[in-house]
Amino acid sequence: MSTKEAQPVRRGLIFLIIALPLMMMAIDSTIVATALHSLEHDLDAPINLVGWTMTAYSFGFMLMLPVIGKLSEQYGRRRVFIYSVTAFTIASLLCGLASNIYVLVVLRAVQAAGGAGFTPSATGLIVDHFGKDRDRAVSFFGSIFPIGALIGPIFGGIFVTYWNWRGIFFVNVPLGLLSIVLARRFIPADSIVRSGAKHPDMDWRGMALLGVGLFASMLAVSSLGDSGATAWPFGACVVLAVAAFWRFLHHIDRVASPFIDPKLIHGPSFGVVNIVNIVYGGMRTGVVSLLPLYAANRYGIDALDSGTLLVAQGIATILLSILGALAIRRTGYRMPVYVGGAAMGLGVVLLATHPAGGISPYAWLAGAAFLIGAGGGGSNPATRNAGLQLAPQSSSTLASIRTMSMQLGQISTVAVATAVLTRTPDPGATQALVYAFSALIFLAAMPLVARIPEHKGAW
Repeated sequence: MSTKEAQPVRRGLIFLIIALPLMMMAIDSTIVATALHSLEHDLDAPINLVGWTMTAYSFGFMLMLPVIGKLSEQYGRRRVFIYSVTAFTIASLLCGLASNIYVLVVLRAVQAAGGAGFTPSATGLIVDHFGKDRDRAVSFFGSIFPIGALIGPIFGGIFVTYWNWRGIFFVNVPLGLLSIVLARRFIPADSIVRSGAKHPDMDWRGMALLGVGLFASMLAVSSLGDSGATAWPFGACVVLAVAAFWRFLHHIDRVASPFIDPKLIHGPSFGVVNIVNIVYGGMRTGVVSLLPLYAANRYGIDALDSGTLLVAQGIATILLSILGALAIRRTGYRMPVYVGGAAMGLGVVLLATHPAGGISPYAWLAGAAFLIGAGGGGSNPATRNAGLQLAPQSSSTLASIRTMSMQLGQISTVAVATAVLTRTPDPGATQALVYAFSALIFLAAMPLVARIPEHKGAW
């Protein structure tokens, strides 16, 4: 690494260049929800197909995450980052020009494939160029995503109200072009390119097996919400997913250059970190995303007020993520996860119980949401760094695995909860029980925290 690359000014600029696409991706994960009615009307499409504009994005994102992580390490983080932003930008433009719901659904999957490359390649760039500051820089990622998720619906409402739904996609184009120009100009060339290193053969069989397993898992989750656990589509998808994952794990244990090093999935320390990310990352997000529905069903809070409950947890997540990033070298990894997990569990318990002491339902739910957000934000820097510091050379793949773990936890939580709620005469009371069960899972996962690899200081 040259002296010029190590200068703080260059690092700050690189972080801003990386943060812009990450913010775009975070905004895009929520902004489309504001345009569903407009899409239904303008494209003359049934609501189930309109909903696939969001489902296709989740599918494309999940399927491409592990592929992008591997490509980043084989062909260079900068190169993959620029290609990913380019794909996302072009797909955004085409989404805005789409005149057919089927074309839009396909383009959303392509857009997600580009967005899937942001976090793995960006994490690798941080590890490559930030030296002893990389732990804090990676930690600050945690504040970008909740900011984007918060402002996404606001921007979406403005575009749909004062322009039309196409604006939610067109806004990505100038931002994407700016990111590409800045990345090409200021992010140093990949060391792989500079050294002319030869690339090992890609493990196409491993990629295919993992892709089939992820796709079947997501279809199973989707069918669970639509037809329930007793219907044959759910069972068939579960069998296919289990078979594909089993073959994938068997395969990567036996090939010389596996698609993903098996130790990163289930090896000592890595496996524990992945489970912690599923529970305290993904499951927490799923629990919070169901809060507006719970507020409406159990307490009759209107749509506007119930939506603002998410602001409380978003603000808490942002604030505690920043504080956690600044304090992580003193706290280490385990203490923030212990405290954060306890805060999440307490917040979910409060959601499951009736307001006490004359507190209004809205204030009670907002306080509980704030606790959950604070717990997630405070533990986020620790869970991001815990795996990375064990294998910095595999940072892109580890970032992919972390994001996959959180996505699986979130999607599974929402699917199981909604499947239960569709079959009950009292969804409000039933969701309270779902929250109580979720709190038990947070509690049961606490012993795993003691097995997270501890570390204090820079790595």
